[in-house]
Amino acid sequence: MRLLVIHNTLWAHYKSLLFRKLAEQMSTSDAMLVIQIALTEGHREGLGVPDASAVGYPFTLLHDGPLEAVPLPSRIRGLLKHGLAFKPDVVLLTGYYDPAQLLLGLILKAKGCRVVLQSESTSLDSARTGWREQIKRAFVKLCDGYFCFGTRAADYLVQLGATPSRILVRNNAVVDNTLLRETYKAALPNREQEQKAHQIAPMNLIYVGRLIAIKNLTALISAFNDACQANPTANWGLILLGEGEQKATLQQQVDALGITGKVRFLPGCNWQEVPRFLALADTLVLPSQSEPWGLVVNEAMACGLPVLVSDRCGCVDDLVQDGLNGYQFDPNQPGELADRIGSLLRLPATDLARMGAESIRIVDTFNPDTVGKAMYDALVQRSKH
Repeated sequence: MRLLVIHNTLWAHYKSLLFRKLAEQMSTSDAMLVIQIALTEGHREGLGVPDASAVGYPFTLLHDGPLEAVPLPSRIRGLLKHGLAFKPDVVLLTGYYDPAQLLLGLILKAKGCRVVLQSESTSLDSARTGWREQIKRAFVKLCDGYFCFGTRAADYLVQLGATPSRILVRNNAVVDNTLLRETYKAALPNREQEQKAHQIAPMNLIYVGRLIAIKNLTALISAFNDACQANPTANWGLILLGEGEQKATLQQQVDALGITGKVRFLPGCNWQEVPRFLALADTLVLPSQSEPWGLVVNEAMACGLPVLVSDRCGCVDDLVQDGLNGYQFDPNQPGELADRIGSLLRLPATDLARMGAESIRIVDTFNPDTVGKAMYDALVQRSKH
């Protein structure tokens, strides 16, 4: 098999993890090349850059900078030059939103190459109308197979015309469960000391991600305040880990509500450091109004935390079992979020621990070794047809 993979950024560690799992299974008669269009994305600059020597798979990097700095003509030239020269018999495209990837896929398809599409989009991401949707439908129908993040992404591919039997892998949303869990466990002995250093409450909800409007953080802060007022004996705090354009506004909201002693803003960090902060908390909350998946939910579950997740996040159907390992909620119903937070605040530590254990069990179906093998087997089969 000669496998070509096209991907936007080398920074995307969760995708790189799967590419490494594919490379580990390659035989001496196989060949693999990953074309990375850029090093990172603009909003992730400052969070560190990947160590290219440790990536673990053969790749070509077209641009040593942010993706936004690569104009479409340059993407087209780079992908066509390196992609056609490699002469693959199967190509894995990691998105249908980039005209450069679509063009390369069409040309390779015409040359007899099998095209497999990896998709994380769902029908809830944004408005799904107009000519863009028609282009996606036409391209999806041409593909020979599909990998998708979960149930909602699979359903959306079928809506676009994908043949269900060609959906080859349905649990493509993975993180490094083992590394995250090990880092988390190593940080736990210092939990109380670190909480005191950061002036953090003994029990905490934690949000991890960008501080931007779509994440619905103003509603989260209001709901947290309401839940605390309804449960005055609960000694819980809220940690917001990340940076973004809404930070000053959110800080003003916290001040106005008089809960500065309960809410802590901590700066964003590299993904490998996130488990150290998860160790300061007891439940992850992701209140987004729109989210294709929400890999931070995988990360928290791998560390053994219960999760409180908006039902607009693509992961909820696969990862959040209501009342078992956490709760879902409607992000457009602030009272519902406050009620869910209140339920958590009243739970004894033993129930939180039980829910965290369920999180570990559930997320294990999204582990990179199993998913990587399923991807490799599917790609080999497609290369032979």
